[in-house]
Amino acid sequence: MTTAQKQSCMFVGIDVHKDTHTAVGISPFGEKLFEITVGNYKQDFENLVQKVEEKSGTLSPFFGLEDVRGYGERLAGYLYEKYPVYHVPSILVDRARQNATHPEKSDSLDAFGVAKVMMQNIDSLPAYTISQDSKKAKQIKELSMDREYLVEERTRLKNHLHSLLHRIYNSEYKEMYKDSFALKALKFWSKAKPKCDPFLHRSMKRKVKRLLDLRIEIADLEEEMETMLLGNYTLQTLSGCGTVISGMIVGEIGDISRFHSPGALAKYAGCSPRECSSGKKVRHVKSRSGNRRLNCAFHRMALSQISRMGNEKARTYFKRKISEGKSKSQALVCLRRQIVNIVWMMLKHKTVYRNA
Repeated sequence: MTTAQKQSCMFVGIDVHKDTHTAVGISPFGEKLFEITVGNYKQDFENLVQKVEEKSGTLSPFFGLEDVRGYGERLAGYLYEKYPVYHVPSILVDRARQNATHPEKSDSLDAFGVAKVMMQNIDSLPAYTISQDSKKAKQIKELSMDREYLVEERTRLKNHLHSLLHRIYNSEYKEMYKDSFALKALKFWSKAKPKCDPFLHRSMKRKVKRLLDLRIEIADLEEEMETMLLGNYTLQTLSGCGTVISGMIVGEIGDISRFHSPGALAKYAGCSPRECSSGKKVRHVKSRSGNRRLNCAFHRMALSQISRMGNEKARTYFKRKISEGKSKSQALVCLRRQIVNIVWMMLKHKTVYRNA
């Protein structure tokens, strides 16, 4: 967007909350034109649009929301039918606030900060879109997050059960089963009648029952996720990318059309090394920013591909980078970056992985 085009725009920043949304409109020169707080109902959205139309005059409204996939999803969907809507990362607003002489925080200041970020960086902000791919990806992300919560709960229960089994059976329970939490072992613990304090026995049975239920719930989520992925995506054909990793990647990326190139996706995922040069010294360091869930998915895939049962080409590439003088950690970063390229091409062109 050119400077002349920006001078005909009004930037409306919205700070999104569960029950209310605060909107602030500014002119192309940063002058505050209005402020309004509305609820989360359709009538409130209409009131917001009416206020914007009253204050815009000859200016064209552009809306920016800090959250377009959570509490602000309904508002973003409503505005999308009438105006351009952009997603403004909260880190950009927070960065501007921290650089202020006297940093303060309120809904009004946050909304004003969103509008100012739009005014300065609208060309680099992702536009909000509604497509079948984004809807499907959002559903897959919810399944993936639900599974993560259940896995975390299962881990806590296993740790508690370890302690209880040791108090009931001492160290002998480790010799009874190779895996104390396998299905056969859990069924045995649920029916066992050890000679111990009845309280410990009841606690053990409660935790074992919940672990058995979690096995079924996690399996159901994985089955539903696999069904949704098989009908729409081909990432499972990529080495080291099973149902769980595929769900994480698709859920975090959403609509691949948001990313115009593999480099844009790599930067979003934090897989693009950051330049840190000074004078004649040119070097790059590992990025700590980006989407950490997506970064984690690519990292796990890279580790899987260089394993003994992984991908031969990935292992060759990894060894070549080490022979060039890079450390194993640096070589793994390079491999992650190559995997991002492959994933972008597969999602963009809906093709299967060909190890040719």
